[in-house]
Amino acid sequence: MRYPIDFLTSFDQTLLFWMERFIKLKLTTLSNRNVKDKNEFNAIIQKLNKGVKNINELKKLSKEARQCGLIGINTYINPLEKLYEQLQSLGFASMKEIDEETIIDFLATYTSGLSDATKKNYRMVVLSFFKYIDKQNEDDEGKSFIYRMELKNWGGLGGNKGQKLPTYMHDEEIERFLNAIEETPFKEYAQAKNRLLIKLILYTGMRVSEALDIQVKDIVKEDGFHIFRISGKGNKQRIAMIKSTYIQKDMNEWLDIKGSTPLLFCSRTQKRLTQPYVSYIMDKILLYAGIRKEKNGAHMLRHTFATRLYQKNHDLILVQEALGHADLNTSRIYTHFDKERLKAATSVMDDFAK
Repeated sequence: MRYPIDFLTSFDQTLLFWMERFIKLKLTTLSNRNVKDKNEFNAIIQKLNKGVKNINELKKLSKEARQCGLIGINTYINPLEKLYEQLQSLGFASMKEIDEETIIDFLATYTSGLSDATKKNYRMVVLSFFKYIDKQNEDDEGKSFIYRMELKNWGGLGGNKGQKLPTYMHDEEIERFLNAIEETPFKEYAQAKNRLLIKLILYTGMRVSEALDIQVKDIVKEDGFHIFRISGKGNKQRIAMIKSTYIQKDMNEWLDIKGSTPLLFCSRTQKRLTQPYVSYIMDKILLYAGIRKEKNGAHMLRHTFATRLYQKNHDLILVQEALGHADLNTSRIYTHFDKERLKAATSVMDDFAK
């Protein structure tokens, strides 16, 4: 039986429901050759059918299944328990708010210091969980919400390399990229739309998902600035500002042809744009500019914005507010790019150097 993606009244209950269904699937598909007490094992499955009250009860039933002799269930329940804690803390209102960036943040936080084998296990479990939801959710109209998690851009693996710093563009690359935004050929209908979309992400640091969700009513022009009201993670509201001179021409051209949908960005059929579409735009612009990075997705533009913001202002609180980070520690990664501050370390041995 399939269920709507937001099956229950609260996010926490719905997330627990999907984890409960996923664990039940594993209980019935993992190797049970070592299960000795079949009655006890069946009782565990029946308890899952009735539903659990909290994540601790789900973990307890998984432990009991392992004690019955089920092989491999700990592989799944331990990462899911941590994922539940992380997602619950973000204050999401809907399962649809979970995106790949959220999961990458989770993996970066909860697998730091762990072995590559454990990191790979966490990644495998998370991918399996969301693929399960992709296949099992369906609304009353027969439509499904699809995550399509890939986690190809997670840099947490790599043996002795450790976790990598965010990929961003240097000044000369930014200049080439800005020229390429104007010159990269797209279909005539999409030219202004594509330029406007990429400029918004680069000049404000907003997430791709935030840009794609902007509605025309969320835009105000005031004193030479365009002001955007953004609904970020956990439905947290913030504003982003951009100088009107950067986007006015593209904005006017696009609004003249886009159609009547409330969304600022849409396809020719008036539907919301997708992450793969944005990746396609980025690939074409970067190729035209002759720029190749380790990670070429549009999220690299957010890192570029944040890096320059910190370099120019040395204000971590400003970075946090501009990017919509819930935790200041998430913003601290950009202090690693403060070359002027790091230069102080170059003189520590001056008393001894000849």
